[in-house]
Amino acid sequence: MKKTDKALPACPVETTLTLIGNKWKVLILRDLMTGTKRFGELKKSIGTVSQKVLTAQLRDMEADGLVNRKVYAEVPPHVEYSLTELGESLSPILDAMRNWGEHYKELF
Repeated sequence: MKKTDKALPACPVETTLTLIGNKWKVLILRDLMTGTKRFGELKKSIGTVSQKVLTAQLRDMEADGLVNRKVYAEVPPHVEYSLTELGESLSPILDAMRNWGEHYKELF
């Protein structure tokens, strides 16, 4: 796997936040955990994200080795996104976030 050109922080928690620490990237990961999706499917499932922002986030995640992008030579273009093995390894983190969020919602 290609190493990222980003200068990563020394702290491992900060490194993780650098890679997935925004709302859109976490939601993209959540939606791709269930399997491969087309761009339109991701945009619809995420909701209020703009096409420009979603495209930029997917490109970042692809460059960071978290997402695969597969382009089919068709008209109209057909592009599918899936998680890499590294991206899938974030599953326990997302599960912990889901569990914590459910617990928090029960309290309030």
